[in-house]
Amino acid sequence: MKGIEKLGLGLFLIGLIVFLIIPFLGTYTLSEDLVLAKTKDIHQEKMAEILEPMYGKEYGSSFSFLAAFGENFGTYNDQLKSQQLWDQVIWDDYSFALAFSALQSPVRENPWLYFGLSIGLAVLGGFLYNFRQYQNEPAGIKNNGIFHSSLKNKGLIGMLTGSFLILFYVVLYWFPAYLVNLVWMVSPISEILSGNPASQWFLYGLIYTLAIIVMGIRMFRKYRGNKYQQLRTASVMFFQTAFAFLIPEILVLLNQPYFDFKNIWPLDYDFFYDYQISAFLSGGGVGMFMLIWGILLIIVGVPVFTYFFGKRWYCSWVCGCGGLAETVGDPFRQLSDKSVKAWKYERVIIHSVLVLAVVMTVVTIANYFSGFSFLGNVTNQLHSFYGFAIGSAFAGVVGTGFYPFMGNRVWCRFGCPLAAYLGIVQRFKSRFRITTNGGQCISCGNCSTYCEMGIDVRWYAQRGQNIVRSSCVGCGVCSAVCPRGVLKLENGPEENRINDLPIIIGNDSIKINL
Repeated sequence: MKGIEKLGLGLFLIGLIVFLIIPFLGTYTLSEDLVLAKTKDIHQEKMAEILEPMYGKEYGSSFSFLAAFGENFGTYNDQLKSQQLWDQVIWDDYSFALAFSALQSPVRENPWLYFGLSIGLAVLGGFLYNFRQYQNEPAGIKNNGIFHSSLKNKGLIGMLTGSFLILFYVVLYWFPAYLVNLVWMVSPISEILSGNPASQWFLYGLIYTLAIIVMGIRMFRKYRGNKYQQLRTASVMFFQTAFAFLIPEILVLLNQPYFDFKNIWPLDYDFFYDYQISAFLSGGGVGMFMLIWGILLIIVGVPVFTYFFGKRWYCSWVCGCGGLAETVGDPFRQLSDKSVKAWKYERVIIHSVLVLAVVMTVVTIANYFSGFSFLGNVTNQLHSFYGFAIGSAFAGVVGTGFYPFMGNRVWCRFGCPLAAYLGIVQRFKSRFRITTNGGQCISCGNCSTYCEMGIDVRWYAQRGQNIVRSSCVGCGVCSAVCPRGVLKLENGPEENRINDLPIIIGNDSIKINL
């Protein structure tokens, strides 16, 4: 068994190393024909003139190519900005498109080979390593030394892992031109699914989906014997693979708008943007169905499903962010801050993001129906700010990169506006609660340790109180790790959902009336 685990770990590390080397392979050569082919009609003549000094030169790396591009392109724009000729500034960033086309590398010539040597080996290694995990341990979760692990308790390996994730997200979101080799590597897969070359977002979506599948196998092994956890893991794997990755790509192949049917506003913050509405309206009957479906989910689906099942129906069974957190992020769930101070910050920050998303959407809709005469360019500036600060920095860089630092639900706890919306409904109008049997609690603390949402579950269990918190995603791990069966996830009548504070005396309780 240990031999297979070591083999799997070795293959994973080899694949990871190859993956990190690939972006540095190849050379770049730019020509006028490439510039004309990859720039908009209104910019073609000027871009061809700006980049003329680069024609015919061979650049040995993406760094030298992009440095030359930035020098020529940046000098032109800086001169116009200094003269305040804003209407002549070229705001489009062509660095990725031109680097993608100018690349000459063995990866571009043999993408399948390099895919197999990098992502393929990493996935195979992950399967081998996870398939044998917990083989000799009885079903159930124990105090198994998680706080002694360098990876799982903010040790050196954890710090390196977090730093790598943060760096990857920063490059992916803001400097994708350095990743064109990796994008070329997955282009054949993209062409099969959508008929188009890959983008950095396809690369990300593919890695994201494979990570959930591989680490989902680990979840099956870790929580074997627990049907709820098995079904929940299978659900997030299915929804990510089918609804978030495959179906949107196939829709593009069929000349329909790219659309993730499970993504809901305000998490899908650009749902009401003008270009998105235009895409829906130009998509015929399918596009109109997408628009109506999205609106019905917001105003009907969320409150109805949350009333009957709590926010767990989405956050723990459907959401892609939750899917990554529950699989890839599971080893870090014990790092969530359980302090009252963290809870106070959480409430303020997450509801502030929700308010910002609502304000931005209201302004966007008002502008759309007023022909963009309402607040003018302020809408675009608001979109840019939200997309950068919330959509990219918070949801991506912090939300995933901080797994090894703050636990696996940083985005869900502090930033997701949809989680805030679902949480408000769950807290005040829902049948969902986690019931407790205080007389059976032995105060082992497993429930609080493994709560990814920073809830001190033991505090409730010791008092025999139902757990009704807007942040609870109903993952059920607190119940799974309880050695005494104290905790139970239930959907019952709203009456007595929030009970009084009792004092536990043996198996009886005395209620205090304040």
